Amino acid sequence: VPRNVLKRVLGLYRKKGWTPVVAPEIEFYLTRPNLDPAKPVEPPMGRTGRRVVSRQAYSMMAVDDYGPVIDDIYDYAEAAGLDIDTIIQEGGAGQIEINLVHGNPIRLADQVFFFKRLIREAALKNDCFATFMAKPMQDEPGSAMHIHQSVLDKKGNNIFSDDKGAETDLFYSFIAGQQTYIPHAISFFAPYVNSYRRFVAKGSAPINLEWGPDNRTTGIRVPISGAEARRVENRVVGMDANPYLALAASLACGYLGMVKGLEPRMAMTGEAYEQPRVLPRSLHGGLDLFDGAPELAEVMGAEFCKVFTAVKRHEAEAFMEVISPWEREHLLLNV
Repeated sequence: VPRNVLKRVLGLYRKKGWTPVVAPEIEFYLTRPNLDPAKPVEPPMGRTGRRVVSRQAYSMMAVDDYGPVIDDIYDYAEAAGLDIDTIIQEGGAGQIEINLVHGNPIRLADQVFFFKRLIREAALKNDCFATFMAKPMQDEPGSAMHIHQSVLDKKGNNIFSDDKGAETDLFYSFIAGQQTYIPHAISFFAPYVNSYRRFVAKGSAPINLEWGPDNRTTGIRVPISGAEARRVENRVVGMDANPYLALAASLACGYLGMVKGLEPRMAMTGEAYEQPRVLPRSLHGGLDLFDGAPELAEVMGAEFCKVFTAVKRHEAEAFMEVISPWEREHLLLNV
């Protein structure tokens, strides 16, 4: 069903003569095997004998230290016919990012789905776990599935750029659609109770939906590029999201912005963390926001959205029935 939801959204683009092009990023943590949910997650031992390697994003230290896992990921991907653009270290201890080659949204969602299985198998072969949980460790940044998005016309030209290479009205309307509708669609980008722990200021994740050129503190980033490669990056999506639904929802937000001719707020040049929080702090809050955008449900399919939100409300209620160790530690003998 999630695959059909994405097909439905792509069909709406097709009726306008548009073809979306996307490139998801896959972030994940390698961890020690952990079969006890009461114990914190820890990074695995690297080849150098260190458990915590450099936390510097784009460094090669973690990629080198966990080289056998990375080598197996490359080998498995080649055997499966899956394309990898780059593999780099992210900002957490044992956190890795895989960038995929941009292309058709259905094909890229399929690749994310297969890659998650492939990465887990490569990790298990090397006596560690791979987790795509949005926030597996309290003091480390969360894992995202940033989505780069552009749209082509019938001639294969990027509709975000005009003949002179400047930004088009459709480009700005796509951004405005993301700003307007991502809060309502947040349960597709952050579908679990843990997902919302990732949205922490200064934690390599957005807390609002400002936008700006090459600004990684914003929820919506426009990477530096030439006119042909002009694109919009949705930085809200967590790695725990279903890739079909995340792509469908993100493209739906942009679609609504373009067909409605929405206008974005002024671009952010400073730190977006200094601006007010817009993203909800809980799954309950995200689901409540979804109810306020019936046009989004119409684009994605009203019947599916009704079932999806019902299931997610049940999960949120089940979580609320669990008494956490934090509550016992701070409240048992103190209230």
